[in-house]
Amino acid sequence: MSLDKEQVQHIAMLARLKLSDEEYAESVEKLSKIVDFVDQLSSVDTTNVLPMAHPVDAAQRLRPDDVTETNDRDHYQQNAPEVVDGLYLVPKVLE
Repeated sequence: MSLDKEQVQHIAMLARLKLSDEEYAESVEKLSKIVDFVDQLSSVDTTNVLPMAHPVDAAQRLRPDDVTETNDRDHYQQNAPEVVDGLYLVPKVLE
């Protein structure tokens, strides 16, 4: 399946691209090759192929989800000009 200039113009409009006439000709050719390649991939028989999440069959080593740092919020907020309930108060910048 190859694309025509009108289809590429529609795609360019949706992508908010401004293309020249030379760029349209080049884009038609390149996008048609991509669509043809996808069609070629779609024609492959995959009935006996199991879907997988990743091409490498490896288990991810995960660390335990343990807290390793202490909460020093009160210490850090001692230098802040204004703090209420653990939140920094800043001047209003938008009206």
